[in-house]
Amino acid sequence: MNNTVYAVDCNSYGDSDITKSFDSLFGYGLFDFIKPGMTVGIKLNLVSAKSPDTAVTTNPRLIYELCKRITNLGASVVLGDSPGGPFTSVYLSHVYTVTGLSEIENKLGEVKLNRDFSCSHEENYSSAFIMHSFDYTSWLKKVDCIINFAKLKTHGMMGMSCSVKNMFGAIPGTVKPEYHYRFSNAKDFADMLLDLNRYFKPALNIVDGVVAMEGNGPTMGTPRFAGKILASSNPYNLDMVCAKLISLDESKVPTLETAVTHNLGEKIENIKLVGNILPIKDFNNIEKVNSIEFLNELVGFKGRFFGKIIKSAMCSRPSLKSSKCIGCRKCNDICPAKAITMKSSKPRIDRSKCIRCFCCQEFCPKGALKVHRPVIARLLTKI
Repeated sequence: MNNTVYAVDCNSYGDSDITKSFDSLFGYGLFDFIKPGMTVGIKLNLVSAKSPDTAVTTNPRLIYELCKRITNLGASVVLGDSPGGPFTSVYLSHVYTVTGLSEIENKLGEVKLNRDFSCSHEENYSSAFIMHSFDYTSWLKKVDCIINFAKLKTHGMMGMSCSVKNMFGAIPGTVKPEYHYRFSNAKDFADMLLDLNRYFKPALNIVDGVVAMEGNGPTMGTPRFAGKILASSNPYNLDMVCAKLISLDESKVPTLETAVTHNLGEKIENIKLVGNILPIKDFNNIEKVNSIEFLNELVGFKGRFFGKIIKSAMCSRPSLKSSKCIGCRKCNDICPAKAITMKSSKPRIDRSKCIRCFCCQEFCPKGALKVHRPVIARLLTKI
């Protein structure tokens, strides 16, 4: 297991700062696996059609610098992702334009935006922890190697969207709600994400942490300067360091706990950090309780009855801020559990059906849906 994570300073998305940062990264030999004639697939975070200043997607200036250096090594590049929505030419062309990627393709001849919208179905993965059969976007298997280039953000279900979570973009956009429903438990969803990382085996993982996202992430939070670009061949250790950067307890990130359990990642004290990390103490994370272990001890009718009460009192859930809602029905359309209905042009959530995947919160275009922590959970955290 490679336990080294590299963290370099990057004070802005200005050319001089980016050049200095990538000089450092390339100086560490992280890109020595790239050979002339190779096709490198860069899996980005393009979760939705948002402009770079919103800190929702991987910043195009970093992508441009990386692509320029890779093509200088004699390789070609394919840029891609499958955001939430139809995996089609029309939709992705819009995403490419708004996120600033179309300009990169125009400037660098050996860089192409992915326009292969085919999907592979029912792929068998015998050594999976949980996802033994799955669908994926075919372009990722047609490149010689993958660089996973994520964005550091808060996330309603997983606590943090970073390197490991970014590989969920291998699943076609319209199929993602099915996987949320199929793996509705946070631990199961984490195992599924680990399976994707183990299956595709990115040669390198990079995180855009220059401007991260705090608060109501991963699409409607607030940009927050963090000043780092981080990289590692081990996505689990990389995420552990990123969690430290934003002062997020690893117990709040199911993928981190699961990775350590499966011996894929290390505890933070065992990771070799090249560079330095100064934790941002007041970073606005999404505090939530992912599991309540003692509920497993409750048996019988009374146990199950009180277990449901405790779960309701402790677990985070999506909550509507009605004044921000525009009645667009996006939440209703995307909910994998069909727990949302529209009444008087506002969403109503059936709590008995809600699986707390936070898809509604993630894709609400106005940030009207937020992660709500019950009072009891907030009090216990303080205690």
